[in-house]
Amino acid sequence: MKTIWDISPPVQAGSPVFPGDSAYQQTWAAQIGPGCPVNVSTLSLSPHTGAHADAPLHYDPQGPAVGALDLAPFLGPCRVIHCLSPGPLVQWVHLAHAVDKLPARVLVRTYARMPVERWDPDLSAFAPETIERLAALGVRLIGIDTASIDPADSKTLDSHQVIRRLNLRVLENLVLDAVPEGDYELIALPLKLMTADASPVRAVLREL
Repeated sequence: MKTIWDISPPVQAGSPVFPGDSAYQQTWAAQIGPGCPVNVSTLSLSPHTGAHADAPLHYDPQGPAVGALDLAPFLGPCRVIHCLSPGPLVQWVHLAHAVDKLPARVLVRTYARMPVERWDPDLSAFAPETIERLAALGVRLIGIDTASIDPADSKTLDSHQVIRRLNLRVLENLVLDAVPEGDYELIALPLKLMTADASPVRAVLREL
């Protein structure tokens, strides 16, 4: 059997979210007891909770919602590249050692240990020119182990705007702590949410 790496953080009460975003909540609509044979819960959460795929609607008022996206970019060969503690921005120099014959999907690890239990205001993001160069090599999806491909305090979202212009796809909040640098099969399908700006994914890697 092929080895599988689960690269999704746990989603539960206390899961970190972008400041001002909706925190995860779960209530019980029904619980097992006399006259009730099942547990049924109600969930409330931002679609950017945990590992997630952004839709163009997130950064483009005319962009499609996540449920309308082609699934092909979220499924197939990918490369995990390590650039631990790169500082505020992942620059090309941080990735250059691993860009020969890139597949169409690239996931970047910046943390030695991804902080699944807390918000990190000092997260590493992509430099816009790094995305430009990846796209020029045929990359169609980029992923990162931080909460955003732009700095947490960005008001212009320059990297998201590069994604919009080049029609790329993005995954954020991945957990790549245990994944060696190298090539894998990515499976990270968004839900068919027809009006949402993002979707949680259960992201996994499988050995080729």
